[in-house]
Amino acid sequence: MGCASCNSVKPSKGGCKNSDTCTRCNKFSVFDWLGNVTTSSTTKRCSIIELSFKNGRKEYYDNPNNLNFKIGDPIVVQCTIGHDIGLVSLKGELIHLQLKRKQIKKDDIQPVLRIPSQIDLDKWHQAISLEKSTMLYTRKIVKDLKLKMKITDVEFQADGKRAIFYYLADSRIDFRELVKLLASNLNIKILMKQVGARQEAGIVGGIGACGRELCCGSWLHDMRSVNISAARYQKLSLNPQKITGQCGKLKCCLNYELDNYMEALKDFPKNNTPIETKKGVAIVQKIDIFKKVIWYSYVKGGGDWIQVDLDVVNKMILLNKSGKSNFLIEDFYRQNN
Repeated sequence: MGCASCNSVKPSKGGCKNSDTCTRCNKFSVFDWLGNVTTSSTTKRCSIIELSFKNGRKEYYDNPNNLNFKIGDPIVVQCTIGHDIGLVSLKGELIHLQLKRKQIKKDDIQPVLRIPSQIDLDKWHQAISLEKSTMLYTRKIVKDLKLKMKITDVEFQADGKRAIFYYLADSRIDFRELVKLLASNLNIKILMKQVGARQEAGIVGGIGACGRELCCGSWLHDMRSVNISAARYQKLSLNPQKITGQCGKLKCCLNYELDNYMEALKDFPKNNTPIETKKGVAIVQKIDIFKKVIWYSYVKGGGDWIQVDLDVVNKMILLNKSGKSNFLIEDFYRQNN
């Protein structure tokens, strides 16, 4: 079978398996860390499989007839209208954990239909070939109707009876006229699905400032909101060009190490506490969270920064709370060096 999206050629029933470049084949794939675990003969193997579709959409189906397939194989499944084809992206005991994480009940899972024939695959590839031209055609209609929305992608069902139109909009859009024109001209069932700026970046894909593929386009499922306070806690520059991603929002990676920074900051004095000394008030100029070092400078008497360990700072703060300020920061610095 060949993949119409990435033009790679694989043996029949082998799937594409070109997960690095193909947007349809096992995108957002999950590492099966239970793949080498064998169950006892008395334990019933998990019959539920995970199928991946375009743009990382995943669904779960039951395989009651124990059809023989492997990761990457295409499978025909029933839809509300007609049928669709998805690629097997996960099977085995790890499915139970995925269902629990996504709160999916086993009673709601539909069975797979069959392994696709060559006729099914030909129809599927023909439907995929129409997606780009349909997207451009839809964008032209949107422009003519003066709708404030952007069509980001189109996903055709394998039998060509239905298509999902992904769109980006800042406010509620009345696209009834658009749906009516598309349904009459294309003679298919239309489903409009709104996505956010982060989801759009994942659909389009690209390379981030780190030199790697965008997280939202390769593995990141949970698109959590990112607050500017995440950059402040990590003492990062608030330059929008440095902390903004290709979607125009704050980078998702600002959340990755935030919990570690929050945990480390618990030992630091709150609100950059100043210190009363013989030379006057000393204020915080800079902190290094993981080295647990704080740089102070006197408000009066020069702008030199003095490096002090965190435990020493806490001692000086305790002295101030007890009413003592007859000391210099330099004295503590010399004692530690």
